[in-house]
Amino acid sequence: MSDATFTPTPDVKFLGDSPEHPHLHSGIIIATIYALLIAAGLIGNVTLIRTFCVVKSMRNVPNLFMSSLALGDVLLLVTCAPVDASKFLADEWLFGRIGCKLIPFIQLTSVGVSVFTLTALAADRYKAIVKPMDIQTSKASLKVCLRAASIWLLSMILAIPEVVFSDLHSFHIPETNETFKACAPYPHAGDLHPKIHSMASFLILYIIPLFVIAVYYIFIARSLIQSAINMPVEGNAHIRRQIESRMRLAKTVLVFVGLFAICWLPNHVIYLYRSYHYTEVDTSMAHFISSVCARILAFTNSCVNPFALYLLSKSFRKQFNKQLCCCCPSILLRSQSTRRNNTRLSSIKSSQNHSVASFSLVNGNAVCH
Repeated sequence: MSDATFTPTPDVKFLGDSPEHPHLHSGIIIATIYALLIAAGLIGNVTLIRTFCVVKSMRNVPNLFMSSLALGDVLLLVTCAPVDASKFLADEWLFGRIGCKLIPFIQLTSVGVSVFTLTALAADRYKAIVKPMDIQTSKASLKVCLRAASIWLLSMILAIPEVVFSDLHSFHIPETNETFKACAPYPHAGDLHPKIHSMASFLILYIIPLFVIAVYYIFIARSLIQSAINMPVEGNAHIRRQIESRMRLAKTVLVFVGLFAICWLPNHVIYLYRSYHYTEVDTSMAHFISSVCARILAFTNSCVNPFALYLLSKSFRKQFNKQLCCCCPSILLRSQSTRRNNTRLSSIKSSQNHSVASFSLVNGNAVCH
C-alpha cells in the first residue's frame, strides 16, 4: 500500500536516536540502495516510454498502456522514493505540512495507476484472445489514451483523502521517553481510522484488482486450451502464429501482475499490522528490518517492468537497445567516415608524393573531427 511508506513509525528515531546518530551508516547504505533503484528505474522506464513513442510499429494497445504504467512509475521514483530514503537519514519529517499532504497523494495515485492499468491490460488480453472479433481497430489509439486518462483520473480521485486527512502528528516512545513528529495519513485520535484506511486500501488497491485479473486469466486460459484442442493438426500457419503471439503477450502481462503482487504484498501486510497495533510503537530490530525490506521491495516494482519486458520480448529488446544507445548511430557514422578517409588516403599515397599525402591525412583527420 502506498500510504504504508508514510505511516508513523519509530524507524526514523531508530536510525538517529541520539545526537551522534549511531546508526547513520546503516541509513546511508539504505539511502544508497534507494538511489540505485531510482537510477535504474528512471533509465528503464524513460527508455521504455521513448521506445513506444518513437517507434511507430510498437504503438499498439498494450504498449500504450505500458507507457502509462511506466509514467506512473517515473512519478513515484522521482517524488516519493527520495522522500522515503530521507527518513533513514533524518530524525523527523523534513518536507513540512504541504509535503505531508502532497507526497502521499502522489504515491497513492501512482499505485492506483499501476494496479488499474494492469487490470486494463488483462481486460485487453481477454478481448484479444477470447473475443477477437470484438476488437475495433478504428481510432484504437485514441480510445486507449482516453482509458489511460480515466485511470489516472480515478487514481487521483481515490487519493484525495490523503490530501484532506494527512498531517503531521507527534508520537511518543515510552521505552525511551522520546517524542517525534511523523506524517500520518489519517487523524491521530483513536484507532478506527487507521484500521479503515489500511483495510480499504488493501482491498481497493490490491485484493479486488488482482481478483478481477485472476478471473480474466481463467477465461483466457480456458479459451487457449479450447483453441488448442479444436485446432486441426494441419491448421492454418498464420492463425497458429497469431495465437502464439497473443499467448506471449498474455504471459508478459501476467508476469507484470505477478511482480506487482509479490512486490507490494509485504508492504500491505506491514501496514495492516501497524494499523491494528496503532497505539503501540514497535522498536524491535525485526520490525525495522522487515519494514525496510518491504519498502525497498515496493519501490523495486517501479523498476522491474522495463527489464522484464526486455527479457520477454525480442522485438522490444531490439528497439530498447537502439533507444538506449541513441548516440551509437553518430559514433558509427564517424567510424565509417574515418574508414572512408583512410581508404581515400591510401589511394592518394599510391599516386602522389609523401608531402601531398601528409597534407591529405591532416585534412582527413580535420574532416573526421
